[in-house]
Amino acid sequence: MSKSNLGPRVLILGGCGFIGRHLVSFLVHEELASHVRVVDKVPPPMAWLNPSQLKAFNNSIVEFKSANLLNTVSRENAFATDDNNMVADWDFVINLAAETKHNQTRAVYEQGTVPLSVGCAEMAAKHKVKRYVELSNSHLYSGKKKPAQEGDAVEPYTLIAECKLEVEKELQKIDQLNYVVLRPAIIYGIGDRVSLTPWLILGAIYRHLGETLQLLWHNEVHNNTVHVTDVCRAIWHVCNSNQVSSGQVFHVSDDADTTLGDLAEIIADLFEIKYKFVGKMLSTLAKLDLKTTAEDANDKHLPPWAEICQSTGISNTPLSPYATVENISGRNLWLDNSKLRDDTNFEISVPKPTIHLLKEVLDDFVSMNLFPAIDK
Repeated sequence: MSKSNLGPRVLILGGCGFIGRHLVSFLVHEELASHVRVVDKVPPPMAWLNPSQLKAFNNSIVEFKSANLLNTVSRENAFATDDNNMVADWDFVINLAAETKHNQTRAVYEQGTVPLSVGCAEMAAKHKVKRYVELSNSHLYSGKKKPAQEGDAVEPYTLIAECKLEVEKELQKIDQLNYVVLRPAIIYGIGDRVSLTPWLILGAIYRHLGETLQLLWHNEVHNNTVHVTDVCRAIWHVCNSNQVSSGQVFHVSDDADTTLGDLAEIIADLFEIKYKFVGKMLSTLAKLDLKTTAEDANDKHLPPWAEICQSTGISNTPLSPYATVENISGRNLWLDNSKLRDDTNFEISVPKPTIHLLKEVLDDFVSMNLFPAIDK
């Protein structure tokens, strides 16, 4: 008998997204679950999954349900068993669903995150699930001279982080909900579109232009990272750990303390381009009107990206160099990851971003004709 036949039943909300597709693959390949239900409003064939990920979704233990989790009836259907028994049929429920598109209004983020997540958590409590995991956000902490800990004062500086923090507060009010909150660093890996992949796009653009990549701020700005594999491992770890009590919050980050300088070096080496940081004076001027700075960056980058894609036969891609105020703000993302390690014995398996790991991301997109091949 396969060990997966004896495993827990897992419900993954928002399971066709970047993290969800890796979590499904992880559970299938490691034979960790007896049944996996994926719920998403986007079906797998439309979600830009690569062949390996599609194969995992087609595994016999994986079931897909299409649902808009903002709708109460849809949430009930997402959780329902075949016989509609309100018993503890789901062992673990993982909430990865939220509005995460850049440059949306506050109302869009609030509506697409808070009532959705709270409604799903209330449904999990009603079904008496053994553990509910909420993937939150770590863009919460003011700049300090040391890494932020989970209990530090929070000052969310993105709308997504504000909404996720509101969800965290609401979870505390739900009776009989056994839950854990994970606040990840910048998540990267195959299929990432918005974390480190924009760096890859900039590399391709500046290679095409033959110009030096000019960067705001300085090389020591903290941009802590974590590979998506370790995010999936952390989710599964807190689901199964007896050392984790309900209501705990954990950072998930590698040990590398990645900085802007580290990322710039990787991209420069991968694309054989030059880069430089523009310095404090120009960065300070840019900070006075980040909206205009972002618009100028988009005017600079969007046309050549479209030109590169067109010239290489790429007619449709979800990848874009589009800049927002939030991703050029120069805020430190500097996390203390010791709580998850020391309190639960979790160990990171991917130490830091490397040229090899970023090239994996690039090559995967190239193989799907979503990113132009590097001409060397």
